[in-house]
Amino acid sequence: MIKTILFWLENSRIFSLPMTLLSWLVIFVYALKEGGNILNGIVALAGISFAHLATNLFDDYVDYKKVNENSQKCKCAYIKEGKAALNDVLKVVIIYCVFACLAGLFLLFRCGMPVIGLAIIGGIITLIYAKLSQNGLSEIAVGIAFGPLLFEGVYFVMTGRFSLVVLIMSLAVVMFTIGLLYVHTLLDFEGDMYAHKKTLVCRIGNKNKALKGVFVVYGLGYIFTVILAFILEKYCILFTFILLPFVFDIYNSLKNYTCGEDTKEFYFRLLKARNLMVYYSLLITLFLLF
Repeated sequence: MIKTILFWLENSRIFSLPMTLLSWLVIFVYALKEGGNILNGIVALAGISFAHLATNLFDDYVDYKKVNENSQKCKCAYIKEGKAALNDVLKVVIIYCVFACLAGLFLLFRCGMPVIGLAIIGGIITLIYAKLSQNGLSEIAVGIAFGPLLFEGVYFVMTGRFSLVVLIMSLAVVMFTIGLLYVHTLLDFEGDMYAHKKTLVCRIGNKNKALKGVFVVYGLGYIFTVILAFILEKYCILFTFILLPFVFDIYNSLKNYTCGEDTKEFYFRLLKARNLMVYYSLLITLFLLF
């Protein structure tokens, strides 16, 4: 039983869950300092986490038939190797969604009708993310789900209100999450082009040009960071600029990578972007505490 759970968590890309946990931690700490309800915040984290895992696994379910020899070797490997059937993948997605819905129902009874609207938006993004990804809109979907939706949703269930400051905060933090996704699509560039997927990177059509988008994404993150620092009058937030060398490191590591290389090389570069998001979120959380 435990081995089965670990198997599905691994294939649901649990390594990406820090995106959810740390984004949640930023707004949880901010809401807590304003008298927010701890239990509601924790239940919200559970619901968001299950929705995140469901999205990752459903993306495999939709993508499996389009997997080709130029794709990453790790892409849908557990299905290709016969370790799980496609129907098994769908069953686990449904289980994740059930747990997410249970968390939503709990918050509905405690916080009121706005929870339904937030849940509907989140549910729609979960179900159509794979389609959006194939049409160059995955960055927008992630931007909404891990930005305003997550931040305003957690803040609402904890405090009973929405906030413009929280919106700006969400835009600052989510750009580093989008950065992780953008790096992922850059690593998949050749395979996605072969499969005729229309990710944002594929729509740009030239990998060297798309690489410069790394600076655009993280640059926007820092612009919103500056705005947040001045709105909150917490100028220590500007200390996050010490992470800029990581952006250049990510850019340089992507320049000499070709899709289809060893799995370790793929994750080595992907985890650079994940780690940058982790460091940034932890620093923001730390500064909000004081």
